[in-house]
Amino acid sequence: MKIALAGNPNSGKTTLFNAITGKIEHVGNWAGVTVEKKEGDVKQSLNPRNEDLIVVDLPGAYSMSPYTSEESITRDFVQNENPDVILNIVDSTNLSRSLFFTTQLLELGIPVVVALNKSDLTDKKGNTIDIPALSDALKCPVIQTISTKTANNGLLELLNAVITLGKSNKKQNSPNIGGVKKALTKEEFEKVDKKRYAFVNNIVTEVERRKVSSEKQTMQDRVDRIIAHKWLGIPIFAVIIWLVFSISQSWVGPLFADIFVGWIDLLYEGVASLLGENVNPVVGALLLDGIIGGVGAVIGFLPLIMVLFFCLALLEDSGYMARVAIVLDRFFKKVGLSGRSIIPMIIGTGCGIPGVMATRTIKNERQRRTTAMLTPFMPCGAKLPIIALFAGVFFNDNSWVGTSMYFLGIVVIIISALIIRKITGDYSRSYFIMELPEYRWPSIKRASISVLMRAKGFIIKAGTIILVCNAVVQILQTFDWQLQVVAETAPETSILASIASPLAILFIPLGFGLWQFAAAAVTGFIAKENVVGTLAVCFSITNFIDVEELALVGGSAEVSTIFGISAVAALAYLVFNLFTPPCFAAIGAMRSEMESPKWLWGAVGFQLCMGYVLAFLVYQIGTLITTGTFGTGFIGGLIAVAIIVASVGYFMRKGSKGTQISAEMKSVKV
Repeated sequence: MKIALAGNPNSGKTTLFNAITGKIEHVGNWAGVTVEKKEGDVKQSLNPRNEDLIVVDLPGAYSMSPYTSEESITRDFVQNENPDVILNIVDSTNLSRSLFFTTQLLELGIPVVVALNKSDLTDKKGNTIDIPALSDALKCPVIQTISTKTANNGLLELLNAVITLGKSNKKQNSPNIGGVKKALTKEEFEKVDKKRYAFVNNIVTEVERRKVSSEKQTMQDRVDRIIAHKWLGIPIFAVIIWLVFSISQSWVGPLFADIFVGWIDLLYEGVASLLGENVNPVVGALLLDGIIGGVGAVIGFLPLIMVLFFCLALLEDSGYMARVAIVLDRFFKKVGLSGRSIIPMIIGTGCGIPGVMATRTIKNERQRRTTAMLTPFMPCGAKLPIIALFAGVFFNDNSWVGTSMYFLGIVVIIISALIIRKITGDYSRSYFIMELPEYRWPSIKRASISVLMRAKGFIIKAGTIILVCNAVVQILQTFDWQLQVVAETAPETSILASIASPLAILFIPLGFGLWQFAAAAVTGFIAKENVVGTLAVCFSITNFIDVEELALVGGSAEVSTIFGISAVAALAYLVFNLFTPPCFAAIGAMRSEMESPKWLWGAVGFQLCMGYVLAFLVYQIGTLITTGTFGTGFIGGLIAVAIIVASVGYFMRKGSKGTQISAEMKSVKV
């Protein structure tokens, strides 16, 4: 039996899917989290009769007349895949909005069971819904559910109703409003919609009793006047992000990191003792420095990342992150992006790949491609080890480093969007409507599960891609082109150094013109975590967490001695890695969503140029402020930046000229 889960965004649909199947799909407070259908079997505790049940979680939709590609997925599946039963998830706290979609589903001729979800929130507000009356009006079973609870949640009763209805083969009576199957003119469509709204309003009036009128201002409304205020919202967001980084990078995170790194050190020492002194030096270096040391240097930051993601998961579950989208919306509109562009970027703070994929919710083609191009500018989970490394080693774990990178990402996105808008000459306006979820106490359990899933993915990547890359880096650093072992006093003669040195010349104006940093930047395109692993291998450092042990105090001479760069150059290197193209997997996602090789290569070129220019500005201006003179390679870098700026300016003028010609042609036609 194929069961289709359909409902409005933010109705608790994916949470219900997780509760029914036992899977752990990401749950968010905005549309676009489920960007494609997901399937799962009903777990045994809810299926005592061992029925063959497949549940399909469909993207959220407000109507069977799709506006976005995700709504198209829902419509096409329901109409073409012939599900046996439609399980319609209805938000009981917003009955009038949810039932519009329900009436359309009821007219399809497919059995429908309504899950009246979030019943606990309805009871908490003192509102009541007459379930039998609602079931009679809709002519289908209606079951109250609380998908966030593990007991007394109504799910067993819900599945029994689904199985019974699916097996009955009885034709389900439904309200006959008309208009779902047949093609309608615009006027007919509007008439049907009006009838549908009137039908829904009549039902809600009869079955729902509200303790507090929706016209009255609630506590949530009063909080939103401050949290989502057009001016206060930004500094509040800045303080919250600073607190998140302080907790993860300075307070709680390092406590767990020290313990974790101690285990890695014990592993290193244990393997070293097992190998003994007679082991081949090349094999020992490959196993200890390349694999355990390189991977361990990356894994060492896992506790900091887990604490950070835990805090972000709590913020998202509380409903706050949806307010951030509202606060930033007015800035994004001014530069030609849709308000929907904010959602992929917030999702992208976890991982750039689902963030890029979420851009398919944007209808306007230019805005969708622009958003896919700019989403990787938000620091993702893979970039957090780089932030943690340079914040800890060069800036004594100061929280402002990570916080500033997030806000620099927002500023870069806004500026880049304005540039791309002028290049494309597309000045179409966009509108953004998003339902704000209610504030609630975040679930420790859901946040913990989310963090554990991210940690699992991080460890898998460290044990595969990063391990292989570090092993290759170690081999290339160990041998020269004659396949002779490189002397410890002459690492610059290695294969790795000879490959990376020509590229390092380009980085001299950015302050990190060393072959080690050039090699790390290149491996970072495979996976951003490789930057930390490669630096660990190149500098033979296995512990970046315990800075006292390494005598690496922020800005001290020891840092320059080991790494050969200043704190300002380190900040420039951090910026370079954050704002150049993402990993290959994210580029692949960009290719899929852009559906244009021209846009893809333009995006990669734009990201390279943006990272280079930003790193140049950070290093040269920072050096001027700290020393009173510009840094090394200023003239050469200035010429390169001038060429980049001139090229961008040329394309911007070309785009503006195209827009003017288009407007003149329209005028002639009129």
